[in-house]
Formats: sequence, C-alpha cells, structure tokens
Amino acid sequence: MLNIRFREKTNTWPAFVDLFSNLVIILIFLLIVFVFLWTTTSVFNKNTGAKMVSDLKKANEEQAQKILQMTADEEEAKRLLILARAELENLENNNAKLSTELKEVDLSVDELISEYELKVSELQNQGLDLQKQVAQLTTQLNQATLDKQKTAELEQERRELQTQMEAQRASLAEQLTKLQAALDAAEEKAHEKDIQYVEMSSRLNKALADKVAELNSVAQFQSEFYKAIKNALGDGTYIQPEGDRFIVSSDILFGSGSYTLSPEGKNQLRLIANVIKDLENKIPTDVDWIIRVDGHTDKKQVVPGTKGYKNNMELSFLRANAVVEELARSGVSKRRLVPSGFGDLHPVELGTDQASLQKNRRIELQLTNR
Repeated sequence: MLNIRFREKTNTWPAFVDLFSNLVIILIFLLIVFVFLWTTTSVFNKNTGAKMVSDLKKANEEQAQKILQMTADEEEAKRLLILARAELENLENNNAKLSTELKEVDLSVDELISEYELKVSELQNQGLDLQKQVAQLTTQLNQATLDKQKTAELEQERRELQTQMEAQRASLAEQLTKLQAALDAAEEKAHEKDIQYVEMSSRLNKALADKVAELNSVAQFQSEFYKAIKNALGDGTYIQPEGDRFIVSSDILFGSGSYTLSPEGKNQLRLIANVIKDLENKIPTDVDWIIRVDGHTDKKQVVPGTKGYKNNMELSFLRANAVVEELARSGVSKRRLVPSGFGDLHPVELGTDQASLQKNRRIELQLTNR
C-alpha cells in the first residue's frame, strides 16, 4: 500500500511541473504579442512617442525581471522535484528491505508450527500405542492368576510399559515446553517487527490444550464409558465398540430413509443416557468433555424429490441431531452433546453388498474433550 502511494506521488508531481512551465511560456507569448500590438499603434504618435517608448522600456524591463523570477522559480521547483524523487527512492529501498525481513520472520514461524504439529502427532501416536499395550498386558495378567511366575513376569512388563508411558508423557511435556519457548521467541521477534500473530498463537495454544487434555483427563474415562454402555445394552451385532468410539447401527434407531427414532431406538438411547448421566457425576468439573454424536450413511443416493433433506449429508446430520435431542430429553446436559453429519464420506466397509451398506449406516458416540 505504501508503494502504491509513492508511485502516485511520483507520477503526479512531474505532470504538475510540466503544466506550470507551459503556462509560463503561454503567458510570456501573450505579453510579447500585447507589447507588439501596443507598440505598433502608439509608438509613432508624435506627441506621446518619446514617453511611450520610455514606458515600454520600463514595462519591458519589468516583464524581463518577472520572467527571470519565474525561471528561477521553475529551476527551484525542478530542484525540489529531484530531491523528492531521491527521497522516494530511499523510502522504496527501505520498504523492500523491511518486506524481506518480514518474509524471513514468517518463514521461521511457519517452520516452528510444522515442527510443533509433527512432534505432537508423533508423540500422541506413541502414547496411544503404549496405552493399547498396557491394556493388553493387563488382560493377560487377569487371565494368568494361577501361574505365579507368569503373573510376575507380566506384572513386570506392565510396570515397564507403564514407566515408558510416563517417560513418554514427560518427554512430551518437555518438548512441548521447548516448542512453546521457541514460539514465544518467534512471537517476540515478530512483535519487534510490528507483526501480530494472534491467530497463530490462539491456534497453537488450543492444540496444546487439546492434546494435553486428551492424554491426562479424558482418556482415563473413555474405556469406562464404553464398558458401561456395553454392559447396559448387552451384546448385539448392531452395537459395538470400535477404537476410541462406540458404534450403534442406524437400522436399530431409524427406519429406511427416515430420521425419526423408532420406539426400540428410543429405548436404547435411554439406556445410553443413563450411562452418560452417571459419567457426568464421575468426571471432575474442571475437565471440559463432550460426547460427539456423528451420523453416517451408506453411499446410496437420495431419491430426487425426497421431503426433509436433499442428500446423504443432510440425512446424517438430521439423524445425529435426533439422537442428541432424545438423549437431552432423557436428562443428559445438552452442552455435553455435539451432533455432526458426515454422509457417506467415511465408510467402514467399501463393498456394495447389503452387509457392507448396513455397517456404513451408523451413529458413532465418542467421548472426547471440547
């Protein structure tokens, strides 16, 4: 923006000086014509000839003096124009140098952000792997109570893995601290260059809080939540845990192409609501947790002219929202429930047979942080 203003000034000022010079030349020409006409009509008058010649000489001298003054003013204007151009060139050079420095600062901050996000992702994956290994060893330990030697070995392995997980968490905290310190230094440098990185800082701080909360707060309640739901609903092919979420088949909750809950679906959701309400009393109040309710459909396209929704994306959201409303009616705090719809974008089965399509029609419940 500064460069544009400089160009506007540089292009306008010389035009003004040229216009001023042309006006001076025209004025001189008119004066010469006027003097000539006046001389031809009056200079040969016998009575006033001598006085007229004297007056003309005086007027001529005054006009010559004015012309000299105007010429001097024009030279001064040209000198000031040259000085202004030199000053503008200096300002443009300084602006280019400042722009280069700002680009270097942007580049260093982008590198820090990329390094930060990559390290968080790696450490999070390591933490999840260690948690899975600890869970597996704990199950094996419970099944080997009659074999004392094997139990002792499994217990030792579990402790070692637990120690490794704690070390990984400590390493995560240390590396996050270093990355935060590097970010603070970059922000300080950017502040010295009058650059504001408010949005970047907010995003990184939120990512930091989310990852720490996942490792230290919400994760310990996830397995308890899914186990309680399984105990409440019993074993069934339409309801099952899957990784860090719980999957409920849409066929038990809704009719084909509908987003209105069936009576059986409402009964199942009331049982789930009781589990969530018990969970609200167990999780500390300082943990900001939510239940994500994600709706998914199969890849069959919506019949044109269907009332209520236009595509699978809208149908999946309407179903997720219906589940949230039913859970809220059963006593679950609505601020703990977040509906979302993904349509057929994330299938669990890629086949086109009925069994694959049935698995893709689902509602997923996930306990996570906000």
